[in-house]
Amino acid sequence: MPAPKPSGHLSAPHLRLDPHRTYTVTMVTNCGTFAFTLDVAQSPKTSASFYSLVKRGFFDGLTFHRVAAGFVIQGGDPTGTGAGGPGYTVVEAPPNNTQYVLGDVAMAKTETQPPGASGSQFFIVTAANATESAGLTPDYALLGKVVSGINVVEKIGSLPTNPPQDGSPKPAVVMSKVTVSSR
Repeated sequence: MPAPKPSGHLSAPHLRLDPHRTYTVTMVTNCGTFAFTLDVAQSPKTSASFYSLVKRGFFDGLTFHRVAAGFVIQGGDPTGTGAGGPGYTVVEAPPNNTQYVLGDVAMAKTETQPPGASGSQFFIVTAANATESAGLTPDYALLGKVVSGINVVEKIGSLPTNPPQDGSPKPAVVMSKVTVSSR
């Protein structure tokens, strides 16, 4: 299990990503590698924030601290507890008709934060299939969609957890290297 990193010490980035380019995030974990594209067109501020964190190496060595069976896997907390973040919040509410389905990547937030609030914590939907909604209200900023390695995401989502069905996966799932490329 990697040691926790400091939480809350970064300031918000001020960059814009080119909406005509495709940005692909690749996550190498001890369970395998998967990739997802950033939804720059629909979520420009959220995508730029995540891109900046990846470029800083923020996610390297972090864990997926939560697996909710048949629902989501969640990571991106530097403390590994579910309570940490980068030190800033971006707010970009998704459209009211947003559905979260298998392979969708969205940003996690607390119940008290406004719709679309995000820091560094994200989740990937592991619901049964690509047409079945995870049943979430449209409160979570969309980040992107898994484009390769969905089997790895599903493998992580099927790990035993403590507590059972919704908790920390055993063994720990570590993001050893997270990169982003564009074309």
